[in-house]
Amino acid sequence: MPERTATVASRVGLHARPAAIFAEAAGEYDLDITIAREGEPADEAMDAASILSLMSLGASHGDVVVLRAEGAGADDALNHLVQILETDHDAE
Repeated sequence: MPERTATVASRVGLHARPAAIFAEAAGEYDLDITIAREGEPADEAMDAASILSLMSLGASHGDVVVLRAEGAGADDALNHLVQILETDHDAE
């Protein structure tokens, strides 16, 4: 299963606007994409397309998260989602 790590760049972490942007992008893919804080077991990963899951993850600015996906196009989807996480959406 492909996976990527990303550092949360938004100053408020993965909350409110950044979470909504990320969840919407994750939901555009016909893949099961999960997100977890680095070091957490893969079986505790949450649905990356769920705003509620993202906000309950509690990822702050500078935290490293792990994204996983399986299926056709998983590598491209993960690369795109890493770019979103590593952009400071609060600065826009």
